Amino acid sequence: MEDHRLRIATAILAYAVQKDTDAAVLCNLSGIDFAAVEQNRQPAITPARLNELWTHASHLSHDLLFGLHLGESLQLAALGIVGEIIKTSSTVGEGITQAAAMAHLFTDLFSVSVEHHTGTFSIQFNPLTEGDNFSFRQTMDMFMAFVVHEMDGLVLEKIKPVAVNLPYAIKDGDLREYERVFRCRPVTRANTWAIQLPAAYWNKPIVTAQYELQQALLQKVTGAALPDVNPQSLQARIYRYLLSNAYLGLASLEDIAANFNVSTRSLQRKLKEEGVSFQQLAEQARKSLALHYIDSGNYQFKEISYMLGYNELSAFTRAFKRWTGTTPASYQKQGFTVRKHEQVLN
Repeated sequence: MEDHRLRIATAILAYAVQKDTDAAVLCNLSGIDFAAVEQNRQPAITPARLNELWTHASHLSHDLLFGLHLGESLQLAALGIVGEIIKTSSTVGEGITQAAAMAHLFTDLFSVSVEHHTGTFSIQFNPLTEGDNFSFRQTMDMFMAFVVHEMDGLVLEKIKPVAVNLPYAIKDGDLREYERVFRCRPVTRANTWAIQLPAAYWNKPIVTAQYELQQALLQKVTGAALPDVNPQSLQARIYRYLLSNAYLGLASLEDIAANFNVSTRSLQRKLKEEGVSFQQLAEQARKSLALHYIDSGNYQFKEISYMLGYNELSAFTRAFKRWTGTTPASYQKQGFTVRKHEQVLN
């Protein structure tokens, strides 16, 4: 199961860097060869090293809910096999059934089963080892949050579980954050790890184009940068977060602050110290995404408007004209003319 541990470790490192943690220090503390990570040489990730990585990542980022927040921010493409399941399933039920049967291919920590009830069905996470330590709980939080949030993109709506069962107590100060991420108040000290959902979701068609959109955005964000801005600055990290998660709609200030484990006031203050506001970053992200979507030629203006969070096409058109001095239609026509001219020259 080395592959799955490496995928999880890579996700932990990437997210820790996003939360202003030094990856080299984190690897060194966890006994992981940082040079191998940098050079994509697939360093050996033992269970003990993964446990250390969870512990130190949480400590250095000052986030005891690190796994929960990581699961919220992950994309389908990040865990490999999940994307393959999605691409070969037509409904949510088919996807979940396949995922349950293939869970052993991407984790040795738990198996997945599905139970049907009157009016609901539940996704059960069944531990395969005695998992009462910190890293096991972080891992389970990550996978459960990942399932809830990634289903959003598959059916193009906010998934709201009927219940989420967790077999441990949650501190009063953390309960609200679990409720925000899971979108329901979790049942603590339960007998199982489980997500219970309305039966209506079972036959919902999966919008496979969303997986392709995630891949395109992840490729885009890899090279995305704000001009003349330190790539490790808070504004740069938030900008990349906005882009990479934009397939579900642009994240709000409140959601980003909670995911980065700071208050909205503190986040706004830190951005102000860097000479920028969240609203400016959101506008820049919308502009970048709008140009990307139009240049791809795969989306109608109405779809782009919806994906960027505009309720009316006219509102998107006004914003686009403010950004570029022209309308989306004129911009697209100009781009088509340029591409056609380049083809003739070649």
